[in-house]
Amino acid sequence: MASVLEDPTLERHFRGHKDAVTCADFSPNNKQLATGSNDKNLMIWNLNPKARAFRFMGHNDLITAVQFSPSGHLVASSSRDKTVRLWTPNIKGESVAFKAHTATVRSVSFSSDGQRLVTASDDKSLKVWSVHRQKFIYSLNQHTNWVRCARFSPDGRLVASCGDDRTVRLWDTSTRQCINTFTDYGGCIPEKKKFMLNELNNTFTSTFVDFNSSGTCIASSGADNTLKLWDIRTNKLIQHYQVHSAGVNCFSFHPSGNYLISGSNDSTVKILDLLEGRLIYTLHGHKGPVLTVAFSRQGDFFASGGADSQVLMWKTNFDALNYREMLSQHSKRVSPDPPPHLMDIYPRSPHVHLSQNGPIEVNPVVADTLSADPCVVEVGERPFSMAAARGHEDGPAGFRGHASASTRFTHLQQEMEQEECEEEGPGLTHLPGEHSELPGAVRSTLEHIVHQLDVLTQTVAVLEERLTLTEDKLKECLENQVLIQQEALRAGQTHEESRVEGPAI
Repeated sequence: MASVLEDPTLERHFRGHKDAVTCADFSPNNKQLATGSNDKNLMIWNLNPKARAFRFMGHNDLITAVQFSPSGHLVASSSRDKTVRLWTPNIKGESVAFKAHTATVRSVSFSSDGQRLVTASDDKSLKVWSVHRQKFIYSLNQHTNWVRCARFSPDGRLVASCGDDRTVRLWDTSTRQCINTFTDYGGCIPEKKKFMLNELNNTFTSTFVDFNSSGTCIASSGADNTLKLWDIRTNKLIQHYQVHSAGVNCFSFHPSGNYLISGSNDSTVKILDLLEGRLIYTLHGHKGPVLTVAFSRQGDFFASGGADSQVLMWKTNFDALNYREMLSQHSKRVSPDPPPHLMDIYPRSPHVHLSQNGPIEVNPVVADTLSADPCVVEVGERPFSMAAARGHEDGPAGFRGHASASTRFTHLQQEMEQEECEEEGPGLTHLPGEHSELPGAVRSTLEHIVHQLDVLTQTVAVLEERLTLTEDKLKECLENQVLIQQEALRAGQTHEESRVEGPAI
């Protein structure tokens, strides 16, 4: 059992969105926080207090979900404009749009290897995409109403989804079939009996679903104020919490698997101790519904966002376990098939956990937090290059040298604006290049050079892509030529053998 150290505390708050904050995710290196909003903008907040934030514009409607890739070099977002976008979370703000859904895209999630995306939509389907190829791969279609959320399991073999049809579904990514369907009745129902529940399903909405870090359990939240945990090896409901007084919009597992935070329309964030099966903290701070919560990858911080347009970052404080050691143990147990182990979530009985256990109330004064609002750089929509993204991960790409001059100039502009920002005080929003003391002619010339370098970079990227295709074609031709030569050689040998054997007969 984890030992309690001290209460969670409000570390920072971020203000920059102009409407409700709907989603949030920490970068794997814990240096950035991405948030999406009804204002159609994606914000990348740098957790260094002196660093600036980036506002990315590209979606045509409100943003519903956001997630960093496992490497941290990409950010995926989904929107009511029916698209999914991949972004590079830096000053360039490059992005590419994925289009295949025919209605609002509610959810987006990377696989653990970063090679695939799974999305959920109001068109009642889930779609799986290739990140590298930037292409749609296949759909999963058995939900009978809007699909609210979808997540890959830690090993990538399964996908969990939930929606307005009152079900939580488990999919096998290899067979592309639904292998289990969970309902709030306490268990799994066979495919052939699901049609009997269709009439009852109209009164319930499942809002969010996710796997715990070991991949042995999934949790779901609902508009009926509940949180449910299921053991996917036994297909049983093992915990059922009703601690909120209004619908639960989202939740997040602590990396250790011992805790869970949830956000609700009752304006609170709740923290549950899953090992003891009880509510331990109720956090106040948002003025209105809490729409998103997310733990950092290490579990030392968590963020919450709400209808009040604010993003709050909290310091965890309450768990003394060695998270890294526990995660390394969980990584060896990502299969749903092995027998139970000691780190499983208990208790197994599906009794309801109510909120009478005397949780601690934390009610910070948000206006008195020590953090100042960071400067915000607005970045417009720019074309996205997977080659450039791969360059960050795989080493220098062929065209990165051409982009370096542009990058250096942009970095110079950043440094100048950062100094001005620090001199003028917090809370100021500057566009790149504003308040520059360079003469107009020099600035115009530099901007022209930067533009030409960007064009050159894109041209070289296209040439690199075409060269890669040409190399693949040449390789294919050479392989075919070798096969033809081998077949001709075998045919010649056969003919020679038959000619030699003929006179003997």
